[in-house]
Amino acid sequence: MPTDPRGLRDDAPLLDAWLRFHEQAPTPFTIPGHKQRHDLVGDVVAGDVPLYAGLDTMKLAAGVLVEAEARAARLWGADLCRFSTGGATHANQAVALALGREGDRVVVSRTLHRSLLLGLVLAGLEPVWVRPDVDPATGLPLGVPPAEVARVLAEHPEAVAVLVGDPSYVGTVGDVAGLADVAHRHGVPLVVDAAWAAHFGFHPDLPRHALQLGADVVVTSAHKTLPAWSQAALVLARTERVDAARLDAGVEATATTSPAGAVLASIDAARALLERDGERLLGPVVEATRVARRRLAEVEGLAVLHGPNVDPLKLTVLLHGTGADGIAVERDLLAAGLPVEAAERDLVVAVVSLADTTQSLDALTTVLVASVERYRGEPRAVVGPAAYAVTPEPVLPPRTAYFAAHETVPSDEAVGHVCAELVAPYPPGIPVLAPGERVTAAALAELREARASGVRIAYAADPTLATLRVVSPSTSAAAGS
Repeated sequence: MPTDPRGLRDDAPLLDAWLRFHEQAPTPFTIPGHKQRHDLVGDVVAGDVPLYAGLDTMKLAAGVLVEAEARAARLWGADLCRFSTGGATHANQAVALALGREGDRVVVSRTLHRSLLLGLVLAGLEPVWVRPDVDPATGLPLGVPPAEVARVLAEHPEAVAVLVGDPSYVGTVGDVAGLADVAHRHGVPLVVDAAWAAHFGFHPDLPRHALQLGADVVVTSAHKTLPAWSQAALVLARTERVDAARLDAGVEATATTSPAGAVLASIDAARALLERDGERLLGPVVEATRVARRRLAEVEGLAVLHGPNVDPLKLTVLLHGTGADGIAVERDLLAAGLPVEAAERDLVVAVVSLADTTQSLDALTTVLVASVERYRGEPRAVVGPAAYAVTPEPVLPPRTAYFAAHETVPSDEAVGHVCAELVAPYPPGIPVLAPGERVTAAALAELREARASGVRIAYAADPTLATLRVVSPSTSAAAGS
């Protein structure tokens, strides 16, 4: 394994350009305004090189970004790849703009992140929701059943695409090949938000990635499970069922015009590392995670997601059988310098990547086991996350509700009204209420329960849930007439 990024530079044109910029030490008369001086605000700006007049000329004459994206497309077996410095959020919104016209319907799994929902708002697309199966033993989502998607497509033959999130936030993996077959029989593309699966397909013990399974468009976050900067993501597409020009236009319409070169270079470097050493690097981490999973499973009452339909590098631990409180367990982990991706009363989620080691996983497991024993109590009934417990009741198109005149009312009085905002427990950021949906007592109860168990309520104007924004009655009445 290379210990110096220079070992990858011949395989990664953007990384090579980033290294050359530092080696040549220019005196730039371009942005950014720190001019590569670290004595002004400190090393917080270290490594910040722009794409324009940095990695490339202001006219992009060297074409290093185009070359890097082409290499990524070849690696993943795509016709088109675009890098994003705005994370999977930007990528999802760009894809939404490429799928249809305002008013078109798309079949959407209710496991998708808020970024895709806001992409639907931007594009004016109208979702027809499909729900994942939920495991009664854990309360957590499984995949979206292909048969359910087929049923919905038969009921809505006008739908122009199918959009799913896979793997789920907790690491469960669905039948992407079956979903692709259903979508293609209907003549529409399958779009997969695979933000958590940049490592899939690069080791025999990992699931195949979504393009290998027949998906048409995949969005994945290089920064989540690969060694890339935060906000690093990729859009990968096969263009038989997706208009490449519209996808390019969607990316450009929603991207910054001043992309961070360091983020772009890190995507390229991570791709080159994955291509050259991915299987060798992933193997020991997969094995170390397997050992950690076995050790955790030996703890009385502790359940750990496992099996062929679970990402081997996602440690999702269920605490209800131990009586321990996940918020207290998280405090112990933080005190030990071991922050985890998510923690709530009944659940702890730890993300493992090829940057982990046997030692890091052993440290996590040791503290987690000790903390569970420290806070052990009476076992609790299984209660799944709120995002998977509520059936949405669409009333208005998301775009209509999002931009409509709204009122702020006490949350109890909001029941029966049309929601004008997105309200989601975070993580994972999957909406319980979305713009255009009826506020129900069940949704409100689930949100309150999530907040009481220590989960942050995100995106709402009032995260305390004392009030909610609802569409003004006059707007709702006019839209329904």
